[in-house]
Amino acid sequence: MRNLKVTAGRDQLGDFAPQFAELNDDVLFGQVWSRDSELSHRDRSLITLTALMASGILDESLSFHLQNAKKNGVGKNEIVEVLTHLAFYVGWPRAWAVFRMAKEIWNE
Repeated sequence: MRNLKVTAGRDQLGDFAPQFAELNDDVLFGQVWSRDSELSHRDRSLITLTALMASGILDESLSFHLQNAKKNGVGKNEIVEVLTHLAFYVGWPRAWAVFRMAKEIWNE
């Protein structure tokens, strides 16, 4: 996510929910994700993936963050270990769903 200007909020919700879009693009991705001296992008990716998986959010937002985790240096063996570990805490079916997504992304 380094040097990446995120515009998903404005692209998808700008007309409908402009303040939410601004907070998403400018605050969450513009300010929070840019603080890499406090927490690396790699670590932020792992935390975000864990939160999404634990919340049962298994849609395109999880896929987006899996792709970013890969871009941020999370390797195949690491994502396998993370998902295996999480399976015991968040549920086996969720792990299966995320493994399917991760397999596609890390096999690209």
